[in-house]
Amino acid sequence: MRCYVRAFLLCMVFTLCSLLYVFSQLASSLEDGDEWTVKEHGTPDRRGRVTVRLLRKAPGLAGLRDRAGGLDRCKSLSVSYWNPYWRLPADVCGVNCLLESSLSERSGSAVKEHSDERSHLAVVACGPRLEETLTMLKSAVLFSKKPLHFYIFAEDELHDSFRNALESWPGTFQMNFNFTIYPITFPKENAKEWKKLFKPCASQRLFLPLILKEVDSLLYVDTDIIFLRPVEDIWSLLSQFNSSHLAAMAPEHEEPRIGWYNRFARHPYYGKTGINSGVMLMNMTRLREKYFKNDMTTVSLQWEEILMPLLQKYKLNITWGDQDLLNIIFYHNPESLYVFPCQWNYRPDHCIYGSNCQPAEQEGVFILHGNRGVYHDDKQPAFRAVYEAILKHPFGENMEASLLQPLEASLQTTTHTYCGRASHLFTKRLKQSIMSVQQDVNKEKMVG
Repeated sequence: MRCYVRAFLLCMVFTLCSLLYVFSQLASSLEDGDEWTVKEHGTPDRRGRVTVRLLRKAPGLAGLRDRAGGLDRCKSLSVSYWNPYWRLPADVCGVNCLLESSLSERSGSAVKEHSDERSHLAVVACGPRLEETLTMLKSAVLFSKKPLHFYIFAEDELHDSFRNALESWPGTFQMNFNFTIYPITFPKENAKEWKKLFKPCASQRLFLPLILKEVDSLLYVDTDIIFLRPVEDIWSLLSQFNSSHLAAMAPEHEEPRIGWYNRFARHPYYGKTGINSGVMLMNMTRLREKYFKNDMTTVSLQWEEILMPLLQKYKLNITWGDQDLLNIIFYHNPESLYVFPCQWNYRPDHCIYGSNCQPAEQEGVFILHGNRGVYHDDKQPAFRAVYEAILKHPFGENMEASLLQPLEASLQTTTHTYCGRASHLFTKRLKQSIMSVQQDVNKEKMVG
C-alpha cells in the first residue's frame, strides 16, 4: 500500500513540475523574448505644451499598468524566457505573475495597448521639396485616426514655410498632430562629405537615431511618399518584430531580372535584390544599442561608429548613397532586418515592366512612392494623378466626392501606360481608407 502512495505522490510532483514548465514556456512564446521597458518622456508640441507618451525598447505592449489606483502585483517586470518566474525576486508574484502578465495580455484584461500613443514620422526636405513634403504629410493626416508627431528636417530657409503651412491647416486636423522642425545636421568633421552623398541632405536619415536620442521608434519616409491607408497601420508592424529586428524595409525589386543591385552593385547588398530605404521603420533604441558585424574589423561596431568608416571604404563603389550603406550594413546583419511586402513601398518599377508586386495585386497599394520625379513629369501619369488628387483636395470636404471620384476619372486617362493599367491597385485600399474616415465623420455628425 505504501508503495502505491509513494508512486501516487511522485506522479503528483512530476505533474506539478510539468505544468510549471509548460506555463514558463507558454510565457516565453507569448512574449518576444525581450524584457519590456517603459519610460515616460515629454515632447513639446507646437504650442510649447508637453505631451507625455510611452517609449520602450520593444514595440507592441504598452507595459504593465497600475490597477485600481494601486501598483500591479507584477510591478514592471515581465516574464520571459530569460526571466522565468522561478528566478524572479521574492517580491514578484511568481506563477500568478505569469498568468496575469502573459495570458491576460492576450485577453486584454490586464495589459492593453496605450490607446492614444502617437506614430512618429520623420522626413528630410531640401531644395524644392516643400510642396511635395506637405502633400505627403497631408496624406498622413487625412487617413490616420491616431495622433501623429512629425519630425521635419529641413534647410533653414524652409523652416518658416513649413511652420506657416502646417499652422494654416484647419484646427480639427491640427488637433491630430504635433510637429518639430530641425536643421540639417551632420558630424562637423565630415559634414561636407555627407552632404554631397547622393542627393543634398539625403544621408541625414542615417543620423536620425543619433539626433533624436529620446525617440524610441520612428517611421522615416522620403518626401515623395503618399499614404493610402493610416500611418498607424504600418506603425503596427513594430509589434511583429522579433527580439533581433531593429528596422524594417521593403525589397528594392521583386523581379531579379530587372533588379539593379543583383546586376550592377559593386558592394554587398541585402538579400537577392537589395532593399529600398524610402520607407524605413526603426526601433531606434535597439539600433543605438546594437553592435554591428562588418567587413572592416573583427570588432563589432555601434551605429555611431560604423557609418564613417563604411563611407570611407565604399565611397567609390556606391551609387545610391545612404541606401547603399544600409544595404551593406544589413548584408552583414541580416537577422536585424524585418522585410515588409512591396505594397508598403510601391514604386514605378513595380508596374512599368508589367505588374510585379503580387501583394498589391491582392490587397492594393498601401503606400505610393513616386521616386524618379514621377509626380512632376508626364512619364507616369497614374502616379502624378494620385499626387495631384491629394494636393488639390480641400481639407474638410467629402473625400469620396472631392478626392476619390476626380482621381478615378483622372486614372481612366492613363490606361495607355503600364502603370495606368494597374492603377486600380492605387485606389483599391484608398477606397477603404476614405470610407472608414467618412463613417467616422457621419457618426460625429449624428452625435453632434
